[in-house]
Amino acid sequence: MSRVLSTEVAKSSIRTMSTIINSDLTEQLRRLDQEGNTLSQADVWDGSLAIQFRSSWPTTSRALQNVKAELEQLRVKVEKINADIMVAGGNA
Repeated sequence: MSRVLSTEVAKSSIRTMSTIINSDLTEQLRRLDQEGNTLSQADVWDGSLAIQFRSSWPTTSRALQNVKAELEQLRVKVEKINADIMVAGGNA
């Protein structure tokens, strides 16, 4: 039988991770995407390097969206794993 364990340290880390993902980190990623979208507008920022930025920004923006989605999936997965461990009697 496999060992199951969820110490107070683990529970605290899970809560902290959830808080970071649900608030500050996702908000910062959202704001970064918003500012990148602003800079992607030629009537806001233009020039040869700004044009280079605009050409690469859609890929970066999609990557930011993917990171947000993956972080949410991670949060859900970690919380489920911990709940399963608790049900199995692995609380220390």
